[in-house]
Amino acid sequence: MPILQIRELSLSRGGQPVLHKINLSIEPGEVFLLIGPSGSGKSSLLRCLNRLEEPAPGTVFLDGTDITALPVPDLRRRVGMVFQQVAMFPGTVADNLAYGPGLCGDSLSRARALDLLGMVTLEPDIADKPAGELSGGQAQRVAIARALANQPDVLLLDEPTSALDPIATHAVETTLTGLRERLGLTLVWVSHAVEQARRVGDRVLLLDGGRVVRIGSVAEMLDPVNGDRRALAFALGDEAGMQAQPGA
Repeated sequence: MPILQIRELSLSRGGQPVLHKINLSIEPGEVFLLIGPSGSGKSSLLRCLNRLEEPAPGTVFLDGTDITALPVPDLRRRVGMVFQQVAMFPGTVADNLAYGPGLCGDSLSRARALDLLGMVTLEPDIADKPAGELSGGQAQRVAIARALANQPDVLLLDEPTSALDPIATHAVETTLTGLRERLGLTLVWVSHAVEQARRVGDRVLLLDGGRVVRIGSVAEMLDPVNGDRRALAFALGDEAGMQAQPGA
């Protein structure tokens, strides 16, 4: 059974259509990439998957259960999210890691906090560092560890490396792909970087104007020679090329 299934999902905001009858299935342990031009609906689709945007009943399913039938805290424990712009809460790194469990009335042991830091390749002594003093790459990895504290099945990633330098980007990519292999996490990842998609992805969905243009493997979509012309045109920043190839 797919871990996530979307059926005829549409979304409007302020009376304007944002998503149009999206259908797709995402398999357990898959790294599923969302690409498309700015304003194509990528982030809106991602946010529907943990009800930051409210989908209509009967359109989004987690392990076969309609997510609108789940209590929101329960859903967000199972479907975590890491944003492009990282917000650290006041306090130490350890305080940040304990935030999610605390919302559920649970505590986070010191041993568990250090284990989470190890998962994202951060040294144990960072646990007592003020969260506001972290570098961009450190903060993004702490945000991933904070999401992992709830033991999710799925991580939603909204351009998690777009504000990072190449070294920090590599560290975050390595962290995420390692977690996928170690924990069997399913990753749904919005990215604007074609090389990143080639490095980390299994399948790619190309959105344009809130509609699915095509879904395929990374090789089918983004191979520099034989890939989908429309996806490659977007990936190379050629939006005019996208518009000239509607049937590609």
